Amino acid sequence: MKAVAVFPEEHALRLVEHREPAILAPGDVVVRVLDVGFCGIDREIASFRTGSPPADSPYLILGHEALGEVVEVGSAVRRIRPGDLVVPTVRRPCRRETCRACRMGRPDFCLSGEYTQRGIREAHGFLAERFCDDARWLQPVPRELRDVGVLTQPLALAETAIAELEQVQRRLPWAALGETGGSGKRAVVLGAGPVALLGTMALVVRGYKVAIYSHGGRGEKAEFAESLGAQFVRAEEEKLDSLVDRTGRIDVMLEATGATPEALAAMEHLGRNGVYLLTGIPGRRGAFTLDAGYLLHGMVQRNQVIIGPAHPSSEAYRAAIQDLGLFSRRWPGALSRLISSRMTIDEAPEAFRKPAAGLKQVVAVATD
Repeated sequence: MKAVAVFPEEHALRLVEHREPAILAPGDVVVRVLDVGFCGIDREIASFRTGSPPADSPYLILGHEALGEVVEVGSAVRRIRPGDLVVPTVRRPCRRETCRACRMGRPDFCLSGEYTQRGIREAHGFLAERFCDDARWLQPVPRELRDVGVLTQPLALAETAIAELEQVQRRLPWAALGETGGSGKRAVVLGAGPVALLGTMALVVRGYKVAIYSHGGRGEKAEFAESLGAQFVRAEEEKLDSLVDRTGRIDVMLEATGATPEALAAMEHLGRNGVYLLTGIPGRRGAFTLDAGYLLHGMVQRNQVIIGPAHPSSEAYRAAIQDLGLFSRRWPGALSRLISSRMTIDEAPEAFRKPAAGLKQVVAVATD
């Protein structure tokens, strides 16, 4: 079968003929791949800056954002049937018996750090015509989400952050009363990529007043944000301190930029009792220095919390699927606008070599 793979030793990216998947255990499921989205991490792997193949392979099949259709199930599989749509999670457990998190089916909290990630770290991804996986790591998707189900994984990143936020905000004395106390519902989203826009949708449906703060022109991203009822603020036109003066205290910041120095410095403008949700990994962009004095002052004197959410769990994927349905009903057609282009699997290798275009690019591996 066809697959798109990167060869780190050769510094090569090309189509390969990979072996067909097969049921090897009672809990296995074979999936026909429909759509695969790609993001900045995929581009970094494709440019040989990160990523690692399985130990027994010279190449790594790309793709960790996928939607597929079940074609075969093992004898022990009950909750998934042939014909069902599914999305796979990315992280898989380590092999250490002493890792309590992985033994409990929660590799998002792996204690050893020896987990694998499909399409990223020591496990093949989903940019192939078919793949096989354990049913535990597959989440069913309603048929009505066929065209947008590929957005589940990036939304799951935001869902993980928001779940952490909700846990933390239970510390507020008025939370036990079921009240907001006039606070806790003003958010700034840093960045305007797919995770940022999907995170904005998730915050808006939870009652937050959201401003997206980003560099660049207004264009389609600004129009999309405003169609949700969110503000779009260009960093070139307004500083964060001015935004705070105009709109009031910022209760939540959701960082979705890849943790740039500017995004981290924005913590200075987080309000009292505020929560900063960090989703990016600054190390991929090179080292930089940052004065941590105001961060420590804010955390201690202003009761602020900074969280780097864990990798999405199966629960986060289920929340994302549920919210995709909610978004589709609240904003008909909006999710489809996030998918800027679709291409065939034959066109994918060349697309990885080009700069990102639009919001979310998707490889349509198979058609219904």
